[in-house]
This record gives sequence, C-alpha cells and structure tokens, in this order.
Amino acid sequence: MAGSTPPFAGFEWMIAWRYIRAKRAEGGVSVMTWISLIGITLGVFALIATLAVRSGFRAEFVDTIVGANAHVTVLRPRDVITDYAEMGQRIMAVEGVNSVAPLIRGQSMASAFGTDTLADIYGIRLEDLKQSDAITQSERTQGDIDDLPNGIALGSALAQRLGVGIGDRVEFITRSGAATPMGQSTRRNAYDVVFIFSTGRYQIDEVRAYLPFDVAQFIFNKDGVADELEIRLEDRDQSELLKLDIANAAGPGMWAYSWQDRVGRYLRALTIEDNVMFVILSILVLVASMNIISGLIMLVKNKGRDIGILRTMGLTEGSILRVFFICGAGIGTVGTILGVVLGCLFAIYVDQIFSLVNFVAGGGVWDPSIRGLYEVPAELRLLDVIKAVVLSLSLSWIITIFPARRAARMNPVEALRYE
Repeated sequence: MAGSTPPFAGFEWMIAWRYIRAKRAEGGVSVMTWISLIGITLGVFALIATLAVRSGFRAEFVDTIVGANAHVTVLRPRDVITDYAEMGQRIMAVEGVNSVAPLIRGQSMASAFGTDTLADIYGIRLEDLKQSDAITQSERTQGDIDDLPNGIALGSALAQRLGVGIGDRVEFITRSGAATPMGQSTRRNAYDVVFIFSTGRYQIDEVRAYLPFDVAQFIFNKDGVADELEIRLEDRDQSELLKLDIANAAGPGMWAYSWQDRVGRYLRALTIEDNVMFVILSILVLVASMNIISGLIMLVKNKGRDIGILRTMGLTEGSILRVFFICGAGIGTVGTILGVVLGCLFAIYVDQIFSLVNFVAGGGVWDPSIRGLYEVPAELRLLDVIKAVVLSLSLSWIITIFPARRAARMNPVEALRYE
C-alpha cells in the first residue's frame, strides 16, 4: 500500500527523474533546470577557487616572509651588540631555538653598467645563510652559495634591474667613510656576483644583497659588533611563546620581536578579507539556489494535474513532497559535484591556466612587481572544500522544501476541477 511504502522509494525517484528531464512541451521546465544547474555549479566553483587562491596566497606570503627572515630578531634599541657571541650561546640554550646568527644591516647604492639602485645589505656568515630555505632552495637560484666569501649574493630582481649575472662586478657606495667637517664621507667597494637567489617574494628580491659577515663589518665600520641576532626556531609558530624567553636569555636592555609582530596586522587583515569573501560568495551560491525555487514553482504549477491524479491513486502528501524535493535537491547536488570538480581542477592547474591566459592576453596579466609573488598561488584545502559543499547542499536542499510542501498540500479536487 502507498501508506506503507518506505520514504524515498523507487517510484518516487522515477517520477522525479521524469519531471526533471521533461521538455517544456510536456509540462516540464528543462530550461530552468539547466539554468539552476549551471548557477549552482558556477557558484561552488567560484567559492572553491577563491578559497584555494586565498589560502595559497596566505601560505606563500608566510613562507616567503619567514623563509627569508628571522623567526625571532634580538637587538639592542639604538645601539649595536658587542657581546653577540656570548649572547648567542645563551639564546641557543633556550629550548626550541635552532640557530642564532649575528647580522650586520645597512643600506647602499648599487651600481653596474650605468644603472644605480638602492640595496639593503645583509652581512651574514655563510653557515648561517644556508639555514634560510628561501635563499638556498629556490628553483631560480644561479651560481654557488659556497662562493659567498669571494663575492656577493644578489636578489634576482635586483640583479635584473642592474643587468648583471654571475661573474659580473657590482659597485656599492655607502656613507661609512671617514668623518669630515662636511659629514660622513662615502666609501666605494666593488664585488663579484657569485650567487643570485629568489625568495619567491619580489619586494625582497629587488633590494636584498648578502655579504660575508666580516666584510660587512668592515664597510659599515662595525668591527667586532653586530646590529642584531637572527634566530630560527624548530617550530616557527612558537615564536610568540618563545620570544620572551629569548629576550630574557639575551640579557638586560635587549628586545626581541617575532615574525608575527612584523606581519601580524597584515595576516589579520587577510583573515577579515577571507571571511568577507566567503560571505559574498555564499550570497552568490544563495542567488544561484533561488533558481531552483523558481524552477520548482513552475514545475508544480505545470504538474498540477499530475499531482491530482497521483493523490487520487493513493500517494500521500509525504510522497509528493519527496518527489519534488528529489527534483530540487538533485539539481543542487549535481551542481555542487560539478562545481567541486571544476574548483579542484582550477586549484590544481592554476599555473597552467594563468599561463594560457597570459599567452592569450599577450603577457602582463600577472606582474610580480605589483602582486609581490612570481606566480598565482593556490592551496586546495579539504576544509575549504567541505565548507563549500556543506553550504551549497544546505542552501539547495533547504529552499527546495518550500515549493515541495506547496505541491504536497495541493488539494487533488482543486487540481482536477478544470481538467
């Protein structure tokens, strides 16, 4: 009997499938079905693609910033560090510290082949520079980092701006010469380029250069001292917890700040943007889901006679509700699946897609000097995919209930009165 049939029985699926694929001449709404399906698909695709790019941008930003800089930096405000060797030993005793490197920092005018540009000079020991994964493990490096004692290492964008390569000579002009009545005199030093690195972040690569620690001490008149200590941790995410212990180990008057202090505001801004973007794209999915309501309302209106016949044959209100629920939820489910597939494919092949777009547009679509990164980052996270799927299915399934209930409550006598 109809009343004893289990929910979502086979005949309910059969009726729903006939209604979904029915042509307009047969009382169906196939055009609205396709519009609803495409809308849900594009909405879910846009949501997953955007979340993947945002997650990739955040991860790339943190990796490039932290990879090329210290996890924790220790310095003495407005003064140099004279006992950096002993201080480094005390800091190394803190649990979780992986390495401590004394650093000399200064600015200089770099000149080569008639081109001048500003450069940030970092004086560092070779063994300490090798601790920086962003410097040593990039695919865009040129030369041999072990030759640093014989020359200088330049960022790839800085080398490109100066028009130099491995073996070329670059002159650096610093205001660190002898004191004169007219002020500090300039000093000129020239070095061979032995290594060109790429951190993955353009703003770093366009200004940074590395010199041997003792050479930097000499050209900046800082013999026997260091400007700061660059500390790398076993776990960079512990920097906020360990920086106080590191500052205490460094001694009185020393100040320690983490990489999160440096870029924390920017990361918080990214989090706010991510949340706002998710809400906006959720509205896009909601608008696409509204097409399902429109299609089902038209379907209920066109199938009024069929509903009346089915009710007189013994189908319950629950069966009618489930038939039209299957119609709407089926469209939402298929659209969600297609959107997930397209979104995941976009995240996986984002480099190839943008390369094609860049080729078709004639270049210049992604400018690293503006974007800060050399390529479009995308990181596909399971949580982002789950959030998109849950949102889409929830919206498409819930809104389907309302027109389905309208169909279920239709009076069969009224439906057949004029037939």
